[in-house]
Amino acid sequence: MKTRLAAALVLFAVLTGASGCDRGGHPRQIAQPAPVFAVNDGTRSFDLAQSRGHIVVLNFWATWCQPCIQELPSLMALQKQMPQIQVVAVSIDDDPQAYKDFLKEYSVTLYSIRDGSEGANLKFGSVQVPETFIIDRTGSVRRKFIGAQDWTNPEVTSYLGKL
Repeated sequence: MKTRLAAALVLFAVLTGASGCDRGGHPRQIAQPAPVFAVNDGTRSFDLAQSRGHIVVLNFWATWCQPCIQELPSLMALQKQMPQIQVVAVSIDDDPQAYKDFLKEYSVTLYSIRDGSEGANLKFGSVQVPETFIIDRTGSVRRKFIGAQDWTNPEVTSYLGKL
């Protein structure tokens, strides 16, 4: 029994470490081409390959995620403040109606698309929300933000402006 418990604890530690190894602010994708993906939710579509030449703020979120809800107003403000930057919010919600209802209730004005469990976020090693990736004009990942951010913070807008 003790051997099984010890083996289970070791397995848990390994799996936890492996799944969280890319959660830091410096994931292995930094300075690497962003994983290419295309999403079509029946209403909207987005193809990251079509964004070459633009700076992309790629945000993975969900309607049931309280930090995501808190972050949305500043993402919308960033889009208004810096229209030259493409802000794309990819929802991992499975329920299309709950997603549509949320967009309407919260008057979401930024470009949002529902990916559900299709896995665009998994290509980035993103398993928790919110997580946001900054992709430069060449299509390379420049930075990763974990958790809700104030996207109108002068440090953030200055960083984005320099890209």
